[in-house]
Amino acid sequence: MNQELFLLAVLDGISYAALLFLVALGMTLVFGVMRILNMAHGSLYAFGGYFAATLGLWAVSKGLSPAWSFLWLVLAALVIGALLGTVMEVLLLRRIYHKEQILQLLVTFAAFMIFEDLQRMIWGAQPYFVSDIVNYLGVAEVLGITYTRYQLMVLPGVALVVFVGLRWFLKSSRTGRQIVAVAHNREVATAMGIDAKRICLLTFVAGSMLGALGGALASPTTSLVPGIGAEMIVLSFAVVATAGLGQIEGTLVTALLIGLARSFAVYLQPEMEVLVPYLIMVAVLLFRPQGLFSVAQARRV
Repeated sequence: MNQELFLLAVLDGISYAALLFLVALGMTLVFGVMRILNMAHGSLYAFGGYFAATLGLWAVSKGLSPAWSFLWLVLAALVIGALLGTVMEVLLLRRIYHKEQILQLLVTFAAFMIFEDLQRMIWGAQPYFVSDIVNYLGVAEVLGITYTRYQLMVLPGVALVVFVGLRWFLKSSRTGRQIVAVAHNREVATAMGIDAKRICLLTFVAGSMLGALGGALASPTTSLVPGIGAEMIVLSFAVVATAGLGQIEGTLVTALLIGLARSFAVYLQPEMEVLVPYLIMVAVLLFRPQGLFSVAQARRV
């Protein structure tokens, strides 16, 4: 591998890791607080992408400047994440908080299948792709490599801002500290006067927005087709399982690790692209079943 391919692999890996991190962060945040592994999280990624592409096509038809495109991406993620997150938490998850985890898994998987069909009913099977913001921002030279500014600066920049902002929110704000308290022990937090039901709703909506934000930011560089949510949920699960469920910092590091490994596989052994993330996950779980960044806990019987 020459220097140019090495640099391309690094840049591709970082930009892909940024998207992977945003989606996996939403999943691990929900699990950390609510102890529910949401299999429908990939659908939120797909809905965010489709809705952002729809807003982008509408903006083009109205002749609006591509400079507004970033606003459409964020707006699409916030609206679709808040809408679907609220509907799922209030109508579905609230009824199964105290049920067996296998039932929770099956219910969220059923929601995922429903959302997949809903996407086909709304947007059909044709691919959606709106890249106005990528063309508008143009390209930059990095050590002789021409690379889009959108992937070079916007995607990693948004991921870092979200990471730092979430850490600050959880440590410094009153609501953030309440979320941490519920994550540690829901019963004790409730006894201290914290409205655990409200905290769970806020957490699930925030996690849904993060999933939708990943899809919205991916839409200018990815052709959206049916089934794209399934691919992302499997990869996000690999990141979350490798890092350890509920680990925010670990999710950032692991997303970068898997993003880079997948990118180098594309350039060195393309047939290994799909396998590499899961090989890493299996290798880690064989030696550390709790994940790279989790601490093993005693299990009550």
